[in-house]
Amino acid sequence: MIPALVDAHDHARPLSTVSFGGAFTPLETWLPRTIFATPPDAYLAAAAALARVARAGCGAAMVHYTRPSGVLPILDEVREVARAARDVGVRIAFALAVRDMNPLVYGDETEVLDGLPEATRALFREAFVRPAMSPDAYLALVDEIAEAIAGPLVDVQYGPAGLQWCSPGLLEAIAEASERTGRRVHMHLLETERQRAWADRAHPEGVVTFLERIGLLSDRLTLAHCVHARPDELDRIAASGARIVANFGSNMHLRSGLSPVAEARRRGVCVAVGIDGAALDDDDDMLREMRLAHGVHAGAGLDPNWTRAEFLALVVRTGRAAVGAPGDGALGPSEPADYCALDLDALDRDAIMPVDPLDLMFARANASHVREVVVAGRSVVRDGRVVGVDLPALEAELRARFRSQVGRYAGLDRAWPSFDAALRRWFEGCVGCG
Repeated sequence: MIPALVDAHDHARPLSTVSFGGAFTPLETWLPRTIFATPPDAYLAAAAALARVARAGCGAAMVHYTRPSGVLPILDEVREVARAARDVGVRIAFALAVRDMNPLVYGDETEVLDGLPEATRALFREAFVRPAMSPDAYLALVDEIAEAIAGPLVDVQYGPAGLQWCSPGLLEAIAEASERTGRRVHMHLLETERQRAWADRAHPEGVVTFLERIGLLSDRLTLAHCVHARPDELDRIAASGARIVANFGSNMHLRSGLSPVAEARRRGVCVAVGIDGAALDDDDDMLREMRLAHGVHAGAGLDPNWTRAEFLALVVRTGRAAVGAPGDGALGPSEPADYCALDLDALDRDAIMPVDPLDLMFARANASHVREVVVAGRSVVRDGRVVGVDLPALEAELRARFRSQVGRYAGLDRAWPSFDAALRRWFEGCVGCG
């Protein structure tokens, strides 16, 4: 028995973006490509994504909702995501992502669009350059979302996409609202070298200093990635009580680098682990993702940076705080009944001499070893299968729908090489950003 794990940063993507031509591309050129994976149905997409992480031992997940289907009004779509979470049986934090600037690059998108052939320029502008929601409208919408879905198993949060996509006015409004309401905030920070370069130009006083000055840096804040955070920034994050979510597989797939997990922990930052829709084997296996994060960041000295028990407790405790789940993951009387049962016989496949089960788990465990996941006393995975939904059927339906409408973006796909080249030219040419 271990505490139920937490996927502390994710987006409820329906299927892997590798299946849509997004393999091993840098984040900045990968993000537009995710338009091809726009969910055909909000319920199917969320149910499949949440079922996959539940099957891998998670009792809770972050849903930073960055790509709505557009099929339903947004409140109806949000209700469908919450219905999917109920059917699967996991806890979720839901944050509708918001951005109001820089839709394509970290600057004027016309520099990219003007470099496209005239026949395709309007096609890409229509796909990616949309009117921005005002801060007041966004805050009001989050209140409506909370009214619609918040409850014991659903925590509604604010979801600024990231500093390079959100104006200071929007971030200041979210900071004020978070302080007033106590609502948590979930956002990306310093994921790539390009974002680091942009942040140094846009916020010469320091990007974390800026967050602190406007009141956004607090124990209500969760920061995904922080791959390129500097030591002094980690110190400020630690002092504020904000937390960082490391995403090992995603950062590898998108060539972003490695989060400074050990350094952050040494400086007092609470660290969680997330899948971000791109685990190492592209299968949403949280157990393997956690093992990798531990193996890479435990250090190369004679003594590790932490024991396996300490690392497990840290990532569960921090993950639960990030998604607003009660308790710290401890298993005992009066604690939330959120736990995962692993098949010890399968883990100890050789059964030669007594071995610490945690050693076996951190050496070998993956989703195939999960026998049961219980959330708030409800068995949501049993004998390795998700109880509340038929995951294979959900994924089969999603694949069929995507295949049937693959022509929806045929024009974009044909013109993609010229668009991708224009993006790369911009990021290669921007000052301090290449």
